Amino acid sequence: MKLTSESFADQTAIPGRCAFAVKHPDTHVQFSDNRNPQLTWSDAPQGTSSFALLCVDPDAPTKPDDVNQDGRTVPADLPRANFAHWAMVDIPSNVTEIGEGACSQGVSPRGKSDLIGPEGSRQGKNDYSSWFDGDADMEGTYRGYDGPCPPWNDAIAHRYVFKVYALDCATLELPDSFTVADVETAAKSHILASAELTGLYSLNPDVPAE
Repeated sequence: MKLTSESFADQTAIPGRCAFAVKHPDTHVQFSDNRNPQLTWSDAPQGTSSFALLCVDPDAPTKPDDVNQDGRTVPADLPRANFAHWAMVDIPSNVTEIGEGACSQGVSPRGKSDLIGPEGSRQGKNDYSSWFDGDADMEGTYRGYDGPCPPWNDAIAHRYVFKVYALDCATLELPDSFTVADVETAAKSHILASAELTGLYSLNPDVPAE
């Protein structure tokens, strides 16, 4: 299988319009257009009944001590963990493309109230749900796509791995507020093929994403 995007090339920078936030000279960051990138997948094997689509940042800091703190830097050698940005399942087998902005446009404080996607598809919860826990203005259940917003003082550019699975089943058995981890577990025995595409993003003006 192949996974490509008209919004960015593999191992290159994701455009700011497809991110949750962009740089700001005074406040470090500001909300962006938060458009999902355009994605096309091809060469699915015979017997494919549905697709699942995931986006994960494997470079999220595991310690919050230095995150977004003036005069400090999130060190490059800090252990990293996954941060989920998108989980979509039950994408019909005849769907092989998602247009830029078709599933997400703009930041929705407290999370999207309405989810838009291919007919029959379902979108799960992303990790902004836990990131904004306790924030009076932003706390809520974030579902669907919400784009990059790495720490503005991180010493590394983050990777955003988009992955599509071709599955031998039309529907995955998942709870209503499923997560990327739930999809990985439920899909494990149904995967016929997969493909990946990685974009880079940084909000640190001293760390270009190239």
